[in-house]
Amino acid sequence: MERPYVIVSAAMSLDGFLDDASPERLTLSNAADFDRVDAVRADVDAIAVGAGTVRADDPRLLVRSAERRAARVAAGKPASPLRVVISPSGRLDPGSRLFDGASAAPVVVYTSAAGARTFPLGPEAEEFGPGSWPEGAQRPEVVAVGGGGVPPHGVLEDLAGRGVARVLVEGGGIVHTAFLSADLVDEMHVAIAPFLLGNAGGAKFLYPAVFPQSPRRPLKLVETRAIGEVALLVYRRA
Repeated sequence: MERPYVIVSAAMSLDGFLDDASPERLTLSNAADFDRVDAVRADVDAIAVGAGTVRADDPRLLVRSAERRAARVAAGKPASPLRVVISPSGRLDPGSRLFDGASAAPVVVYTSAAGARTFPLGPEAEEFGPGSWPEGAQRPEVVAVGGGGVPPHGVLEDLAGRGVARVLVEGGGIVHTAFLSADLVDEMHVAIAPFLLGNAGGAKFLYPAVFPQSPRRPLKLVETRAIGEVALLVYRRA
C-alpha cells in the first residue's frame, strides 16, 4: 500500500529550538505565518503531533479560517482534517482541548500495545481513567501499532488504509526525528525566528539520530520567503 505524502512543519529559533525553558509558550512566528500554516492544514487529510505537543501546547489542531473550512466542505471533505496523536504511553489528559466535544474533526491516538491497554490516562492514573472523561468530551479512536514504541511507518500504513493521502506533521522534536530518520518525509516547512535561545532553549526541532538526508543525499530547496522577520524555507525530497 502506498503511504501518504508527509510534510513536516516547524517554527524554530536560529539555533534550532521549538521553545524556551520558561513555563509560558514562546512565540516563534507571526500572524502571517500562522495563516500560512492554516492554509497548509486546509490542504491535507490529517494533522499529526506527539503527545508532548498536546501536553505543552494544548492545541485543537483545527483549520482556523472559516473560508477554508467552507471550501473543504464544498469539496466534499470534513471542515478540518483528521487529528492524529502519537503517544507510546497513552498518557493523555481527556480534558485537553483536542478532545473538546464541540469540535467536529475526529481524533485517532496511535499508541503501543501497553498504551492501548491503559488509555486514557492523564498525569496520574488514579485521577484520569476510562470513567473520568468530561461530559461531552470526544472519545478518540485508539490504535496500537507497536510493542513498546510507535513506529512511524505503522502510523502511515494505518492512515493510508483510511484514505489519507497527505499528512502534516507539526511536532514536536521527537516525532520530527522519528519521521525524518525513518526516511518518511517528503517535504519540510521550516520557519526560522530571528533570534537565538542558547542556554534558555527548551524542546529542540531534532534530536541525535542517523538521518538519510545527509550530505550525500541532501534535500532540495524549493522555496525561500521572508514573512516579516521570519524566514520560511521549504525543502523537498530530492
